[in-house]
Amino acid sequence: MELVTPDVGLLFWMLVSFTLLLIILKKFAWKPILNSLREREESISEALSTAEKARAEMEKLKTDNEAIIREARIEKEKILKEAREIKNQIVDKAKQEATQEAHKIIEVARLNIRQEKAMALDEIKKQVAELSVDIAEKILREKLSADSEQKKMIEKYLEDIRLN
Repeated sequence: MELVTPDVGLLFWMLVSFTLLLIILKKFAWKPILNSLREREESISEALSTAEKARAEMEKLKTDNEAIIREARIEKEKILKEAREIKNQIVDKAKQEATQEAHKIIEVARLNIRQEKAMALDEIKKQVAELSVDIAEKILREKLSADSEQKKMIEKYLEDIRLN
């Protein structure tokens, strides 16, 4: 029954050895263990704060990226709008120039037609005059083949001239 009810001497030596163990642990092991726990707690705390800062920074970067993307889209739309306007201006200018060039070509063609018409009319008048002179010459030759008829005609023309 000694195992179930310990002796006073055994209890004393157990108490002394436990106290010595506590003193030795306190002197040599307790401080390093507490220091390492404190350091571990601080490193965990720093890691958490760093993670929180990184998360906040990521949120800020995400917001900044979204703003940059929005601005880029707005700038893209602005550039596309300007490009459309420039294209329309160029097309309108080309149409105007083509219309002006067509009007110039038509005007030059009309002028050429007028000149050709005037030249043709002058040529026709010239030919008519030549034909008239030729016809008159032939008629006069036939009628004035005799000298007496020539004299009558000359006198008639002279008389007409005197009256005028």
